[in-house]
Amino acid sequence: MPDFLDTSVDASGVATLTLARPAQGNALNATLVDELIAQLAVLAADGPRALVLRGEGSGFCGGFDLADLDQQSDGDLLLRFVRIEQLLQAVQYFPAPTIALAQKFAWGAGADLFAACRFRVCDSATRFSFPGARFGLVLGTRRLRALVGVDAAFRLLQAPSPISAEVAAETGLASALVDCADWSAWLDRCLHRLPVIDATTQAQLAQRIHGDEQAQDLAALTISAARPGLQARLIDYRNAARTMKAE
Repeated sequence: MPDFLDTSVDASGVATLTLARPAQGNALNATLVDELIAQLAVLAADGPRALVLRGEGSGFCGGFDLADLDQQSDGDLLLRFVRIEQLLQAVQYFPAPTIALAQKFAWGAGADLFAACRFRVCDSATRFSFPGARFGLVLGTRRLRALVGVDAAFRLLQAPSPISAEVAAETGLASALVDCADWSAWLDRCLHRLPVIDATTQAQLAQRIHGDEQAQDLAALTISAARPGLQARLIDYRNAARTMKAE
């Protein structure tokens, strides 16, 4: 099986997961999602001090991988989106502080992955998008609403063009704007300020703060993705995106 994920844990107990498909914009194919879910479970059992999520290469994450879309059935795609929702939940309820470091782009499920983290840092050139509604998908919307509020969530979900880092910071999608060159120093300061809280208490805090809404989030995603014609809607979206890029 290809290894699309790099994992490291430093001497202070800070774990880093790096999406390692730079040639594909670190897009989330089925293998990478499975690797992330499995590694998050391993790390959660070890109780790291904090978890850092980042992307190798020029961008953070290009979202759902559309490369093999023509060979996927509606059922195949439904399963893949269910697994992405399970990934987002594993990040949101991870028993340690989670820190996303995003550069250049965080598209679709990549933006949802960013939003699932407690601390969300991006470079000033980063752009975000949430295109799911364009192909009938409800993914990560409650998390986004919790971060930015109802009105801003609607604006971001229906934005006709990529969302700037400045807007992300203004709305609360991003918690800090930090140049990539300064990430290491920012991380040191952030981790220095974090209190030492054991993994059991961290998990309980996450459960109480975020609420016991995993089942509802999964149900909302499944209901939207199970609507017949998912593959056709995704193909239409992909083709429209290609046309816009070519213009």
